[in-house]
Amino acid sequence: MAESSRPARDTGPNQASVGTAPSLPPWLVPRPRLTGRLVRGVLGPLTVIVGPVGAGKTALALEWAHTRRLPGPLAWVSCDGRAEQSSVFWPRVIGALREAGVDVAEPVTSEAEPLLVAALAADLNRRGEPVVLVLDDFQPTPGSPIAEGVSSLLRHLPGVLRLVVLARRDPPLHLHRGRLTSEVTELRTGDLAFDDRETAALLAQHGIDVPKQTVTTLRRRTDGWAAGLRLAAMSMEKRSDPERFVTQFAGDDEAVASYLVEEVLDQQPDGMRRLLLTTSVLDRVNAELAVELSGEDAGRHFASLVRENSFLQPVGQGWYRCHQMFADVLRMCLRHEKPGLVAQLHRRAAAWLGEHGLLADAVRHLLAAGDWGTAGRLIVDRLAIGQVLGLTRLRLPNELTRRLPEQLPAEHPEPALLAAAVARVRDDDQACMRYLVLSDRLLAELTADEDRMARCRLARAVIRMDQLRSRSPQEARAAAADAESALSRLPHAVLAQRPEILALTLAIRGSGELRTGGLKPAEASLTGGLKAAGAAGNGALRRDCLIELALLEALRGRFRAADELAAQATQPPLPAWTVAERSQACLHLVRAWVELARAEPGRARHELTGAKAVLGGLPDDFLAEIASLVAGLATVVEQGGSAPAPIAEVVAASRLPRTVLRALVPACVSLLDSARHRSPAAAPQHTAARPALTVVSAPAAPAERLSARERDVLNRLAQMMTTEEIAEELYLSVNTVKTHLKSVYRKLAVTRRSAAVRRARELQLL
Repeated sequence: MAESSRPARDTGPNQASVGTAPSLPPWLVPRPRLTGRLVRGVLGPLTVIVGPVGAGKTALALEWAHTRRLPGPLAWVSCDGRAEQSSVFWPRVIGALREAGVDVAEPVTSEAEPLLVAALAADLNRRGEPVVLVLDDFQPTPGSPIAEGVSSLLRHLPGVLRLVVLARRDPPLHLHRGRLTSEVTELRTGDLAFDDRETAALLAQHGIDVPKQTVTTLRRRTDGWAAGLRLAAMSMEKRSDPERFVTQFAGDDEAVASYLVEEVLDQQPDGMRRLLLTTSVLDRVNAELAVELSGEDAGRHFASLVRENSFLQPVGQGWYRCHQMFADVLRMCLRHEKPGLVAQLHRRAAAWLGEHGLLADAVRHLLAAGDWGTAGRLIVDRLAIGQVLGLTRLRLPNELTRRLPEQLPAEHPEPALLAAAVARVRDDDQACMRYLVLSDRLLAELTADEDRMARCRLARAVIRMDQLRSRSPQEARAAAADAESALSRLPHAVLAQRPEILALTLAIRGSGELRTGGLKPAEASLTGGLKAAGAAGNGALRRDCLIELALLEALRGRFRAADELAAQATQPPLPAWTVAERSQACLHLVRAWVELARAEPGRARHELTGAKAVLGGLPDDFLAEIASLVAGLATVVEQGGSAPAPIAEVVAASRLPRTVLRALVPACVSLLDSARHRSPAAAPQHTAARPALTVVSAPAAPAERLSARERDVLNRLAQMMTTEEIAEELYLSVNTVKTHLKSVYRKLAVTRRSAAVRRARELQLL
């Protein structure tokens, strides 16, 4: 080819001409956070901007082009998308380069495309300086002559060609190879999404001034989609209450729906269109679930859908999420075109999701299908009633508890149990009992399926435990016994997946054992409940177990350990109380014991006042007796009395279980003796610090000092970690941890974990 006589323009790296780039539109929203990335990106061979229609790809590239921060002259080519033909494309490229001042030969013919590409590469190589080529709406099919020709240019002009591609899908330019060598810069849908500042700037162009919260709401509703924001702004111009409009704005807005249907949905082939519509009921989709909903034929299009539709964004592990507003449009079209199919699709999705362990998603689809009966069966069968009641870190969909069903299936107990749990969450005790009575009647008719009966009885017991735990400890203990009976009929492996049930049962059982004087069993149950509550992510149960353990230690006279446990129970992230609960009274009593151990009867009486205020609304005979005992001890301390005579008088009036009193007497004797020595007459007046805590029969230090590693193991033992968890955290083998534990037990003169932790607290080793 003959070389052109047009001279090349001499432009420096920061003063390059914008060449054939279109002029800047007046409505453009400045986005320096992204143009800066493009400035850096064009220092390499390939920059790709991929996003759906209306994402602002072209506007961003224009803003960047007009910054004049280019490595060389810029040639801008507006392509015809999928309709692009080689006979048109290459003349356009060469014409744009020549217009930008790049000295390349005119094409004689485009029929011998490889020769044309080779000649163009030779011309650019002779130039030796960078040239920026922008291909807007570049959508050739993989393996097409255009795709292969552009790939060839990139391959043969690594130091000269700086290619910028704007497309709705990944261009077929061997991006994976470029990623491996860090030679490709990518801006995708998530990058192109407007942030709050840019959204506010766009609204300001339309004269709209709304609060920051409204801006954020609009940006979230549109997923930051530029076209959606612009359409919303145009509609808001005509509204007297733009803030209210934002709360209602969605993909079913007429302007948005028309735009997306015309620009995206109507452009799809039949199979792809069916796939988009049927999977629109999902919040996220993968290939297997797409086939389940759409059938094998439509499902075959899934790979192409992921590759070609930038409205679908990866969320990890083969799952994809559809752009919110596009999903709204698809669901609207599905309702209009196939109204009878919607509920069926939700049920099919729920069945697949339930089989694959995605319970919350399955329940959400059953609720969307209006199938409360199947939702109840699924939740009770999976022992997930605790997730409805909020006993776990993970919750089932909020839609579940927003309203009770108007009518329940009459033949199965599970929907009635689910309704009872929802009523419990809504604090509707009458409805809760009504549904429980209904479930009992339906459950009596189940005789053949023992496993199903056990699951239903367990669900009922969990609801009752949660309902009665704060109101009626005695009835709660009866419900806990029912739960243990049902649990004994179920596989242990199933229960291990539901620690919230174990946590609630053990917490209630431990509290009951403490009230009947079984201190050792109570310690074992509460410690187990504490660990299970941690596994379930139930802060309230964990807090209450810690407080009950603190009371247990106080009754034994181990006031330092009681103080530490009480402090743990009130430290974030454990929750504070929102309403009065018995555990609050329990905490006040522990603190009262601790203040008496510090010889602070005034502070102890203050805590007793708090305990009595709670017990006034939530009577508890056991805690009331402890409060009376502590009040009597406070009186003795104030009067300067000493043991044992005053103790005998105080204890004689108590109706606490004998086993509790046996533990209390030596603790009280030591406490009063310590308080007498710390009385104001004996203590220096200038001492401001609070007295140290009394510990009954303070143990001697271990004969052998613990090693640093043994202390590490002991600290984790106190956190209720298993041997395996300690090994993992300390990067040790399980056998090594067991060896350290044996050494710790020997040095502390104990034989089990709980005793080691208790003795370590007494020795202040933790």
